[in-house]
Amino acid sequence: MSATVSRSRKRRMMNQINVVPYIDVTLVLLVIFMVTAPMTNPGVVELPKVGQSGLTQRPVPPIVLTVKKDGKVELENTALTRDVLLLKIKQKIKENPKRGVVIAADKNVKYDEVVAVLELLKLDKDVKVGLLLGPK
Repeated sequence: MSATVSRSRKRRMMNQINVVPYIDVTLVLLVIFMVTAPMTNPGVVELPKVGQSGLTQRPVPPIVLTVKKDGKVELENTALTRDVLLLKIKQKIKENPKRGVVIAADKNVKYDEVVAVLELLKLDKDVKVGLLLGPK
């Protein structure tokens, strides 16, 4: 009987895992990455050079549209109706095609008023439109 008892003890399964080999492998990989990481060359981007001719051109000031609290639109301190507004802007852009349009709206203006002006300017596809914001 003692032979059968000793046999059953040998066949019993281990209920714990030996983590020492995993720790060894992890430390070896850590050392390999620490040694090789400084050797890798990150992608170097060579930026294009800009000639001096670009610096001599001054930026063109934009056309400023002002939307007042009461919803009236002004172009360079001249009140205009929306029918005439697009024609005046087209004339100014014909004078200098690089010129854009900036909308300066009072913070108390309804959003609908600003969107209406944007939609009006969107009718002419050559007009570049932006919004003018003040500093905080």
